[in-house]
Amino acid sequence: MPAYMPKAKTVEWETPQAFFHSLNREFHFGLDPCATAVNAKCNRYFTRAHDGLTKSWANSPVYVNPPYGRELAAWVKKAYNESRLSPYPIVMLLPGRTDTHWWHDYVMRADEIRFVEGRLKFGGADTSAPFSSAVVIFRCPMDTRKDGPKCITTSAKQI
Repeated sequence: MPAYMPKAKTVEWETPQAFFHSLNREFHFGLDPCATAVNAKCNRYFTRAHDGLTKSWANSPVYVNPPYGRELAAWVKKAYNESRLSPYPIVMLLPGRTDTHWWHDYVMRADEIRFVEGRLKFGGADTSAPFSSAVVIFRCPMDTRKDGPKCITTSAKQI
């Protein structure tokens, strides 16, 4: 780790409540797949013990603020793959690490990337984050040819 980048005490950064509410008004989330019992943002959530990386995220819009440690790439990959299988959007709050492989492999395939102005002050933190943030939105490709819009799942591939 570079000398100028302080090591964080945790990889779990609780989403600021007002920030979450603004996204929730737009997306109406039904699942938080990487939460704790204390910081869950949705009624339906998975904790580390449930291992949200191994569960289906189908059946509702999903809000993901993953742990920002070594497993971050696995969460982004999971979100991308789940978005290919469900008609509901998957919305991630991510550090703006545009120089990483996971950013180029998955985030650049997102339907929308919203860079957050300034730096967020995550729940429980004394100061703002030492990194920029982005809201990344994955949506399933839609087939509108017959019987109305449907998520195209027959050709979805796990990466």
